[in-house]
Amino acid sequence: MPRIRRGKTGVPLLQQQEGAQAHVRVRVREQGVGRAAREDGGRIRLRRMSRVQLRGVQALMASPVVIGTRGSRLALWQAEWVRAQIERRFPGTVVELATIKTQGDKILDVPLAKVGGKGLFVKEIESALLDGRVDVAVHSMKDMPAEIPDGLEIGAVPEREAANDALISRDGRPLRAIEEGAVIGTSSLRRAAQLRHMRPDLRVAPLRGNVETRLAKLDSGDLAAIVLAAAGLKRLGLAERVSEHLPPEVMLPAVGQGALCIEIRRDDPRIGPFIAALDHVDSRRAVMGERAFLRRLQGGCQVPIAGHGRIDGPLFTLEGLVAGVDGTPVIRERLSGPAETAEAIGLELAEVLLGRGADDILQTLNSGK
Repeated sequence: MPRIRRGKTGVPLLQQQEGAQAHVRVRVREQGVGRAAREDGGRIRLRRMSRVQLRGVQALMASPVVIGTRGSRLALWQAEWVRAQIERRFPGTVVELATIKTQGDKILDVPLAKVGGKGLFVKEIESALLDGRVDVAVHSMKDMPAEIPDGLEIGAVPEREAANDALISRDGRPLRAIEEGAVIGTSSLRRAAQLRHMRPDLRVAPLRGNVETRLAKLDSGDLAAIVLAAAGLKRLGLAERVSEHLPPEVMLPAVGQGALCIEIRRDDPRIGPFIAALDHVDSRRAVMGERAFLRRLQGGCQVPIAGHGRIDGPLFTLEGLVAGVDGTPVIRERLSGPAETAEAIGLELAEVLLGRGADDILQTLNSGK
């Protein structure tokens, strides 16, 4: 029978032999060892844990876990949420935040498509993760490039927030009611292309900065409206600013929009098994299907690409779009299949779009013509 003792830090340490079944009588607020445990009448009932996993539990609780994050209010909200989840699932664990300024935070006067795309928001944080300055990185999934650096992996995708975009207009009007010739602000080629396709009478102006900066520019400038991710507005308590939620049939979201990416070192014996406790199976499957679609198209911020996957019971449905920057042409298709084959569906949908002419659009945009 395993026992609990307290180390020098006062943190309970689980003592167990490999392959043993533990019945540890303790009062717990939450499942104390993620997927390896369940609360049962005041007990933690551990499934078979190896010595390596057990040492990982002990190490996780014995020294701080450092989360790397950008310093924007939204990024800090996301990192704080992950910290709270770790501390709730593993009481006694100390979690610290390390704020890292990325190139994307420094370059605010140039469109992302001209200075390197999405990777500008994650590279410095990933470098800190690779060299051990941080243990975990928290990103907005839509900021993640299609390829993950060698040595890193997506450790968890928590349950996804709403993926749709939201319109915020100065006078509360929906998109269809905004006056002809009005200026809409967005930093996204994807949003700009779909706006131009729906409302070619509108003008689209580049808009960079964090959420608060963009809202301030709307309130004080010449913009009639801006488009932002609905999830970020909700997380910041700004949902009341939304004039209209744009459904996917009106504006297809970015790949990964609304989801968080918890990135870790690959095969990290200390962090990996426990970050996995934050994973949401359906959200991960949907996001991985979308990312497979993006990866096959070799897309980034330089190309108007959209992809949105949904899981309904055993079925995964993925809708994808590739468009010209001026809103024409727009190539859009949808595929469905078993949820466990989401990534294969993503690859297949990309092939369908390439066969319908997306390849020509991508070649033209990537060549700079």
